Amino acid sequence: MTNGQARGCEVSWFSALCDDDYEFLGVPDARLKSSWAHCRDIVLQAESGGFDNILLPSGYQLGIDTTAFAAAIAPMLNRLALLMAVRVGEAWPPQLARQIATIDQMLGGRLTINIISSDMPGETLASAPRYRRTLEAMHILKAMLSGESLDHDGEFWQLKLDPPRIGTVSGKAPPLYFGGLSEDAREAAAKGCDVFLMWPDKAETVRAIITDMTARSAKYGRTLRFGYRAHVVVRDTETEARTAADRLLSKLDMAQGAAIRAKSLDSNSAGVAAQAALRESASYDGYAEANLWTGIGRARSGCGAAIVGDPDQVLAKLESYRAMGIEAFILSGYPHAAEADLFARHVLPKLDHGPLARD
Repeated sequence: MTNGQARGCEVSWFSALCDDDYEFLGVPDARLKSSWAHCRDIVLQAESGGFDNILLPSGYQLGIDTTAFAAAIAPMLNRLALLMAVRVGEAWPPQLARQIATIDQMLGGRLTINIISSDMPGETLASAPRYRRTLEAMHILKAMLSGESLDHDGEFWQLKLDPPRIGTVSGKAPPLYFGGLSEDAREAAAKGCDVFLMWPDKAETVRAIITDMTARSAKYGRTLRFGYRAHVVVRDTETEARTAADRLLSKLDMAQGAAIRAKSLDSNSAGVAAQAALRESASYDGYAEANLWTGIGRARSGCGAAIVGDPDQVLAKLESYRAMGIEAFILSGYPHAAEADLFARHVLPKLDHGPLARD
């Protein structure tokens, strides 16, 4: 995988399309509620700060629509890529392929896709068939977005289609980012995705996941790349960073935090369980290992830990993950625009980074 633009790692930020922006975790703030204007400003902050990509999350219960937002923001960007989350359970793959190709053209070929193995709204499908459906969707999207005729007789979709007229700028499917820790999720990833995403964990666990997923994908003649999704709190000194992290939780009601975690659509997933276990194994001050703080997970489901420290400590932590094989980072912080600015000024210039190479 070579590309003249490729460098050490891809560094992405996060735009809070799903009502996940706070000054104090668990305390709703009207100024930070998901809206076109607020989420647009986060994306523009990421572009001006020098990030390579930005995750646009998706949820049908919270926030604003991801695909519509991506189409609206694409013409406003000059170099930033978009990592558009798509909920497979809610999509008809041929229509989704057309949307992806259109937005990729609007963006000048810089669209990437985060596949979410979602249910249909109101539906609960068991893990094994849900991930089989996700794998089918990935195969259909890759064929259609590579300009291939489709003759698909699957468990969930039966499609016989000519190549679509509209395609991506490259003529190929954009990279598919995907994550999950259950056996079903790991197998779907090994067979279908391009970048396997992980949430924060101890170093030995991250290494074990990379080893496992490398072996699984090799069984299918494939090579995965690896991404790491984490929050970050960076300040001039470690003491200031720890104080800023503690401040985030200073107004959190524990019952409210539990309610936020419980109502999440992924609250029972293997990944969320792993984040809970990481939090429970942490020391009294919430640190699972040096500079990895699990307090974020007390007020949100999903990615529940932050890299906390001074610029050199945060950089060293990221470089340690790169040494393990991580090539893509998806970072965020609270409030998102303010923390993006801090990271862009204090850490990003010290990283060898650029867009991930494409096949």
